[in-house]
Amino acid sequence: MTDTPLTHTTVLLNEAVDALLDGAAGADGRYVDCTFGRGGHSRLILSRLSEQGRLQAFDKDLEAIAEAGRIDDARFAIRHEGFSNLGELPAGSVDGVLMDLGISSPQIDSPERGFSFRFDGPLDMRMDTTRGESVAEWLSTATVDQITEVIRDYGEERFAFQIAKALVARRQERGPISTTAELAQLVADTVKTREPGQNPATRTFQAFRIFINAELEELEQALKASLGVLAEGGRLVVISFHSLEDRIVKQFIAKHSKEVVDRRVPFAQPVAMRLNALGRVKPSEEEVRGNPRSRSAIMRIAERTGVPA
Repeated sequence: MTDTPLTHTTVLLNEAVDALLDGAAGADGRYVDCTFGRGGHSRLILSRLSEQGRLQAFDKDLEAIAEAGRIDDARFAIRHEGFSNLGELPAGSVDGVLMDLGISSPQIDSPERGFSFRFDGPLDMRMDTTRGESVAEWLSTATVDQITEVIRDYGEERFAFQIAKALVARRQERGPISTTAELAQLVADTVKTREPGQNPATRTFQAFRIFINAELEELEQALKASLGVLAEGGRLVVISFHSLEDRIVKQFIAKHSKEVVDRRVPFAQPVAMRLNALGRVKPSEEEVRGNPRSRSAIMRIAERTGVPA
């Protein structure tokens, strides 16, 4: 464990909470923070809720659950599970859903979590360390084709095949890699060119983290569930940090922000729009200067219409 406290600066803190609470219910509403993290958004939401307001949070990370335990507020509750379980809440019971899809700084900066190539530690990367297999465990049996697909699809890495081939060759020669330093060095030895200022291992680490936590699948499930749990006038606020996530969010909002006509059935009623797209927000130059990790963030906002899910 690290000796110094690890802190986290919440991205788009005020902008996200403003967008969430500007819906129909306001301070009296019932809200969901899908990714509690270190509680930045949740604490600000609670500070702005009335006595009637309620906040439900989700998180898979045990450290986040421990942090949530420090909040002594009868209006707040947290569930130790992923936000793909959002659909378990009653239909129409929520006035706002917030999804902050970034991983927290303490997760990145904790060597024992294995998220970063900047520190040497076990190659884990699981958000929930109580279940599932680590990246190291998966790499110990995965084929070249499987590894290539993950690095290519989730990391958008053009050298995916070469990295996958090197990983399997290393496993066959000396056993599977088990630390972040080993992975970073293998990628650096394999990838000979890279964008200025970017570590060669950036895309590979991103790909393995997204894959091992099924992040994109969970996002798709939660977005779909939000249509069912949001009440009329409720807000959907999603903060993405890379193009794969933002593309899913953008396409989801666009799909449900227009009427859909089935041209195969010319006299059928069109499927009415279920969301009103309210735009997108990016961090200010001042925020990016103070927190460089915020530079890639994009927040998209939509409002639930009165059409049933």
